[in-house]
Amino acid sequence: MQTNPETPTRISVAYGDGIGPEIMGAVLNILEAAQARLDIDVVEMGKKSYLEGHNAGIPASTWASIQSNKVLLKAPITTPQGGGYKSLNVTMRKTLGLFANVRPTLSYEPYVKSKHRDIDVVIIRENEEDLYAGIEHRQTTDVTQCLKLITRPGCERIIRYAFEYARANGRKKVSCFTKDNIMKATDGLFHAVFNEIAPEYPDIETDHWIIDIASAKLANEPEKFDVIVTLNLYGDIISDIASEIAGSVGLCGSANIGQTCAMFEAIHGSAPDIAGQDIANPSGLLHAAILMLNAIGQADVATRVHNAWLKTIEDGVHTADIYDAKLSQSKVGTQAFAQAVIERLGQQPQHLKAVSGEKHGLPGALPEYRRPEVKKEMVGVDVFIDWPHANPDEIGQALAAIDGDLVLKMITNRGIKVYPEGFSETFCTDHWRCRFVAKATDASVGHAQVIHLLQQLSQQGWDFIKTEGLYRFDGVNGFSMAQGE
Repeated sequence: MQTNPETPTRISVAYGDGIGPEIMGAVLNILEAAQARLDIDVVEMGKKSYLEGHNAGIPASTWASIQSNKVLLKAPITTPQGGGYKSLNVTMRKTLGLFANVRPTLSYEPYVKSKHRDIDVVIIRENEEDLYAGIEHRQTTDVTQCLKLITRPGCERIIRYAFEYARANGRKKVSCFTKDNIMKATDGLFHAVFNEIAPEYPDIETDHWIIDIASAKLANEPEKFDVIVTLNLYGDIISDIASEIAGSVGLCGSANIGQTCAMFEAIHGSAPDIAGQDIANPSGLLHAAILMLNAIGQADVATRVHNAWLKTIEDGVHTADIYDAKLSQSKVGTQAFAQAVIERLGQQPQHLKAVSGEKHGLPGALPEYRRPEVKKEMVGVDVFIDWPHANPDEIGQALAAIDGDLVLKMITNRGIKVYPEGFSETFCTDHWRCRFVAKATDASVGHAQVIHLLQQLSQQGWDFIKTEGLYRFDGVNGFSMAQGE
């Protein structure tokens, strides 16, 4: 992604919605004053594009610009309410293969009030998978589902990226956050891949945390962590936690990195309630621009801008969101803050730690994924049935009476086993997972047997809404047991 440092880099720039145009204007003024070597291609995306009929908020001309330039600096956008509009960010990340979301977080005590004095954490979030795949269905009157998709190549890419990032930036530890004590297959895969890759980096310390206690520790003892790698949803949540306890979500930038493209943005939203008032803090977007400059080989400019920003903060020139009468010297608006940074270009902070450039691009080529050869065999099928009654024994006895090659093993409701030998205290809704297996223990099952079972269920009037094949891979079950089984 790095370009010739002496040649202007052509980048796509989206001014966004709400406070977007104000803060983007301020940031570009700083970059111009710092003599960033940029050739700017302004593109349209966001609310206007949504309302013009682009469901993802991105017209074809913008896609063409980003594909050509490979780099996008984006201000926050507004997604219109209702209408089934898709998230622009999620669409861009997946379409362009921006698999790594990098969010550095630092505290600036005593100049910006913080819960902790020494926060210096980089959260590396998987950016394309997990619940953010957005595959949702309403299956019954009572029940909706969202599919959590985790892939081995996705895990390998983000985890290896985290280690490469740590090594490139002199970081000492990588921590893995999952919830694999509950989601043993999905989060369990992420943890397993982390354990496979970690030994390749003996110079880097590693540990693993369950996400709930990890989030608590991050909020209370952030000094325990250096680089954190985690799944999409968890990363989204904990990066906001880290940013807020460090001082403000409004101070943090974000890099979305792929093999060929990258997008840089603030982590906050478009804040339409304060748009046009010249009070928004441009720091988050400026930090995104600093990440971008480092990524495209302009570390000299990135360093000059970053140190000028640190000196501005140190001098107590603050926007309203971080202004504190006890800590700040003056309260300024968006454009005045940008001008204060410009005036300090070439200066360094006296008390906050000066920076000297960081590697926020892709720090080394990632190996091509090689799909392992495994023996896959079907050993049963889960059939999900919409049945609006609350008696597990009634549905269980009816399904157990079906005569065929597949027999009913158990029924669950919301994941808990309710037949056979369920508890009367268990609350049941209208969504029943019915597990059928071969009559012979551990025998394989074919699609023809599953089709025959579904034909029998249909003939008897059962409303089956979904099936999931039960597979073994190299003799290991690729499906979970029921709670209570």
